[in-house]
Amino acid sequence: MILAGDIGGTNARLALFATKDGALQQVTETVFPSRQHSGLDEIVAKFAAQEKPQLEAACFGIAGPVVNGRCQTSNLPWVVEADQLARELHLAQALLINDLEANAWGIGGLRGDDLVSLNQLGTNAPTPAPPTGNQAVVSAGTGLGEAGLYWDGERHHVFACEGGHTDFAPRNDLEMELLEYLVARFGHVSYERILSGPGLVNVFNFLRDSGRGRPATWLVEEMEQSDPAASISKAALQGKCELCEQALELFISIYGAEAGNMALKVMATGGVFLGGGIAPKILPRLKGPLFMDAFRGKGRMQRLLESIPVAVIVNDKTALLGAARCAQAKLAVRTA
Repeated sequence: MILAGDIGGTNARLALFATKDGALQQVTETVFPSRQHSGLDEIVAKFAAQEKPQLEAACFGIAGPVVNGRCQTSNLPWVVEADQLARELHLAQALLINDLEANAWGIGGLRGDDLVSLNQLGTNAPTPAPPTGNQAVVSAGTGLGEAGLYWDGERHHVFACEGGHTDFAPRNDLEMELLEYLVARFGHVSYERILSGPGLVNVFNFLRDSGRGRPATWLVEEMEQSDPAASISKAALQGKCELCEQALELFISIYGAEAGNMALKVMATGGVFLGGGIAPKILPRLKGPLFMDAFRGKGRMQRLLESIPVAVIVNDKTALLGAARCAQAKLAVRTA
């Protein structure tokens, strides 16, 4: 039995996986609101008390940089240590990896119907051909995560990065105004300040404050009473608010540009995958021209970008599966 975790700024998801003949099968899953707990060790202790699992291994993907088994989370006031998690679970060792590293580990376990192609170069067949070449994952959610998969000629090797915190690079006059607006508010402006749930709200506020539209009273009230990013995207997708549509369009264009940046940086000829919670929710707009036009718009590199498959991950268990696959690979889990 393997305990896998997908730990984000909003929710901490823990699941048990059984192994049989090398295959993983999810047995149970529990979701804990992250901000209602003082740390991951508290959540793990509560889960262990409820489930009383007989574990062989555990691996947790967490939103933030992991160095020597320790992570100070980016969007939570937590410090998480692998050794402490192992003690809570009475294991000799527990793995702590970046959440996008967990997403990347999960890609190898996905089926064709877990992916939706944005440029018709991928395949939605149940058993797609094994990909070759480096790959990249770019995931907008509570924050912006990125990871890569290096192809050694035989298999992929996952590596984490913190590319979501690199400097935002505007491409036109509107984006330059957006940068100036965000610099005045935050000082340093990373892509995560735009390509995330809070980032979409930042884009909306910029367009509103720069006189490009006024939100209706009902929208302002809804944003105050619920998740403002969800309210903006829903109103945009339903065509109920022109300002929200402008915000979502600018968000999607910058998302495409950054996905193209990541593709170039890791030479991701094996494909770029969009993970996280936002992409599946705005899939109808991602299928339009904005995202791929920005992805390909790299001057002399356009022809290379046109040859790279781009797909949205629609399986929301990918990071959990990836954490389990990582534990299985690195901790030599026995199979029944």
